[in-house]
Amino acid sequence: MSDAGEKVRARIRSVVRRIPRGRVATYGQIAELAGIARQPRRVSQALRESAGDGVPWHRVLSSGGALGLARYDPMAAWEQRTRLEQEGVRFGRGGRVSLRAFGWQPGRARRKKP
Repeated sequence: MSDAGEKVRARIRSVVRRIPRGRVATYGQIAELAGIARQPRRVSQALRESAGDGVPWHRVLSSGGALGLARYDPMAAWEQRTRLEQEGVRFGRGGRVSLRAFGWQPGRARRKKP
């Protein structure tokens, strides 16, 4: 593992740790914030490698609010959905999360729930 690669993974983990409970972000959004715009797969890979490190991986979704793990690992997708629901995130039709309602906006004050 190169030093440059580890630095990128550290930036990704740092960004993901900032996502508050009850909010979600997309792989693309995390990539952009970590300085690797248009490289969402690197985010996915870094999160897989960070399993068990206390990184809230479950708060990161595919574009459009879908559970990206559903195709590859149904049990992990079930765990992700369960964790998000425990944090108050709601799923709509088709099993997607509304990014408008639950999307994380860094630098903005958190909206109060009605």
